[in-house]
Amino acid sequence: MTYGGYFDTDSKNEKIKQLESKMLLPNFWDSKKESEKIINELNELKNKIEKTTNLKNKIQNNVDILESIKNNMDLEIKELLENEIDDLKEELSLLEIETLLSKPYDSCNAILEIHSGAGGTEACDWAEMLYRMYQRWCEKKGYKMEVTDIQNGDEAGIKSLTAIVKGTNAYGYLKNEKGIHRLVRISPFDSNSRRHTSFAGIDVTPLFENDKIDIEIKPSDIRIDVYRSSGCGGQGVNTTDSAVRITHIPTKIVVTCQNERSQIQNKEKAMEVLLSKLYKLEIEKRNDELKNIKGNLDDINFGSQIRSYIMCPYTLVKDHRTNVEVTNVEDVLNGNIDVFINSVLKEG
Repeated sequence: MTYGGYFDTDSKNEKIKQLESKMLLPNFWDSKKESEKIINELNELKNKIEKTTNLKNKIQNNVDILESIKNNMDLEIKELLENEIDDLKEELSLLEIETLLSKPYDSCNAILEIHSGAGGTEACDWAEMLYRMYQRWCEKKGYKMEVTDIQNGDEAGIKSLTAIVKGTNAYGYLKNEKGIHRLVRISPFDSNSRRHTSFAGIDVTPLFENDKIDIEIKPSDIRIDVYRSSGCGGQGVNTTDSAVRITHIPTKIVVTCQNERSQIQNKEKAMEVLLSKLYKLEIEKRNDELKNIKGNLDDINFGSQIRSYIMCPYTLVKDHRTNVEVTNVEDVLNGNIDVFINSVLKEG
């Protein structure tokens, strides 16, 4: 694999000039959505150039220093350079990951879905633990997680959750989290303190921009149900029938949203998610491109987990696709999952 595209600053500078020219047009701010898109793309390009330029300069400076002292090696400078090399390797590794996020839809925001598996309360609690893990991961990445629907467990945890993750390359990073996640621990819900195994399924879909979606949804093809929100209580819970469930009858796709303040807002958000799902379905019908991205939900079963989180009789998190292992389970559950995400990206 070559990384010339990422380090090609000339083409990026040319693109920056084009975008800056668009910003000078008198009608630039007529469409807030389009103008924000251009600004985000511009900032992204400038950020990539800055990272690349800084890394090139650091490497060149070290090469120059080595050249100047090769006939009279200074041990102190040699030690400083060796330490610098470790830092440069880390920076280069991060840039390498960014070069791998160039596949279709990698730059999109993501729809993250968490579903508890068989096992009642134990599985619902595990699903909520995963929700917190991804929340903390988003915080570390500077991403925004917007929960659109959540179904609480009967006693604890959550049965299912749908959230939109917004940030640069959100889908590219999260796409390989799709699959079954397995937890082994001493159950806090078992009075006999026995070891339990729980499963939860993660599904990830790119969130397509509505202005690129040419999908017609006929009123006769959808059923809209309005119901009372089932939040966790307190002042934040809706007290009116504002939650919205939309069923697309031809495809049997169901989307729900209950976390906005009004029924209108919930309907708009649910329609946005439905459009993305229908768009992806349409592409899958035309070619196999997205089948490699989304996969087939029928392929996910409780026996083909992608990752195991073991808290008893020993502590270990193991990704079964890459065999990457981390012994600090708590650290992983606190959102430090980049080691697994990056390893899958590199192997893919």
